Amino acid sequence: MKKIKPLAFYLPQYHPVPENDEWWGKGFTEWTNVGKAKPLFEGHDQPIYPADLGYYDLRVPEIREAQAQMAKNYGVHGFIYYHYWFGNGKQLLERIANDVLKSGKPDFPFCFCWANETWSGIWHGLSEKILVEQVYPSEQDLIDHFEYLLPFFKDSRYIKVDNKPLFIIYDPNHLNKEAPQYIEKFRELAKENGFDDLYIMASNKLSDDLDFKSMGYDSKISNAFHKAWNPHIQKKEHISHSQYYKKRIKGLIGLQKKEQPKVRTQDAGTVVNDLQYEESNVTTYPCVLPNWDNTPRSGYRGIILTDNSPELFEQQVEKAAKYLEDKKDYPEQFLIVKSWNEWAEGNILEPDRKYGFGYLNALKKILNKYSQNE
Repeated sequence: MKKIKPLAFYLPQYHPVPENDEWWGKGFTEWTNVGKAKPLFEGHDQPIYPADLGYYDLRVPEIREAQAQMAKNYGVHGFIYYHYWFGNGKQLLERIANDVLKSGKPDFPFCFCWANETWSGIWHGLSEKILVEQVYPSEQDLIDHFEYLLPFFKDSRYIKVDNKPLFIIYDPNHLNKEAPQYIEKFRELAKENGFDDLYIMASNKLSDDLDFKSMGYDSKISNAFHKAWNPHIQKKEHISHSQYYKKRIKGLIGLQKKEQPKVRTQDAGTVVNDLQYEESNVTTYPCVLPNWDNTPRSGYRGIILTDNSPELFEQQVEKAAKYLEDKKDYPEQFLIVKSWNEWAEGNILEPDRKYGFGYLNALKKILNKYSQNE
């Protein structure tokens, strides 16, 4: 078995930018949402607090170095930086990757996930407002996009598969519908610039039964966790006919108390138990989720996985490692972790005050176990 290489999604949001100042107020970062979060029901574990690095600012190179060293110590192979190119040369949150490229530090593998989606204010109470629209305006913009990426692709730290830079696309459907030639032309540009090709990977956004091969993808990130989770998200509270009419009558005569809003919760153990990795028609890499609670960003609109724990995460990583065991034809044994530091979604591998290094220890434990089989 080849070495398992965990790649963790990395959100470069933890520094102020002019657009966030305009939309949400001066100095806004995701820490703003994380810090003001409140428990929405008894036993709800909010707010959550980062451990060793505190409320960091990613403009500080020592923070990026510390994160990389921490990840490396526990077996993470590299970071997947979210990359925002909206068309017409418009970018957001690009400073962190630019600083990593320019400085040559940290000495840690990385690649990009192009988060090709429109930003709206829907999760922040501005549902009608489009903040930045994702467009694919022209071939020249495509060329400009590639030329921006090229110095990263050429960097020795950039993750490659057989001299093919790994490039992840968040929403394959949107790209395929609006700009079906984008991937083909990106591949041509890569070959013109000395690479064998690009290694194009679809994210875990879409289900695994779509025809990713015909859309031009070499691989995808498994949607298995979402598939296991979805039936639980869709379940609604059941009430009998008699309960329904009692509530209706009480409402009509003014005796029914106004109900407090409820946030949707699902038991993480049940979801992990149902988790089953399957192949698509392209190479399919397993994806694990340590935890999830996006109520700091979304309030009662949010969704929570309850009773997460490092032990439960260990079970996930074990399932992913077992899935990879017989995939000898895969060019790499990538294991995707979502995510390293999406704090406002409660989706973190990075240490917090409650569990410390528990999730990282769980990852390292399973990696060590399966490394003995290499």
